[in-house]
Amino acid sequence: MAAKDLLGRRGEDLAATFLTTAGYLVVDRNWRCSQGEIDIVAVDGADTVFVEVKTRSSVAFGHPFEAITPQKLARVRRLAAAWCAVNPGDHRSIRIDAISVIAPSDGPPQIDHLTRVF
Repeated sequence: MAAKDLLGRRGEDLAATFLTTAGYLVVDRNWRCSQGEIDIVAVDGADTVFVEVKTRSSVAFGHPFEAITPQKLARVRRLAAAWCAVNPGDHRSIRIDAISVIAPSDGPPQIDHLTRVF
């Protein structure tokens, strides 16, 4: 696995742990369909939450949130609809969140969580 892929996997693991610690129930990870992939699907109270995770080892090339464009959020919204279509249940209240992970190799990670980004 490439270093970039390992960093991304580590970031998603840290984000899932962060959400679980915050009381969310993680119900799916790395869900894929022909349109793309959702990093994390979780439940927060009555909300089904679709989480886009961006991980960097530093901010030398910008903050991870800068990589979440309006086009990316629109794609996540389409993916959320596709996930709901194949996963029966009460998905009347959905939201899209973003988590940034800055994970330097020589220090503790910094995790930021933005709710309702779209």
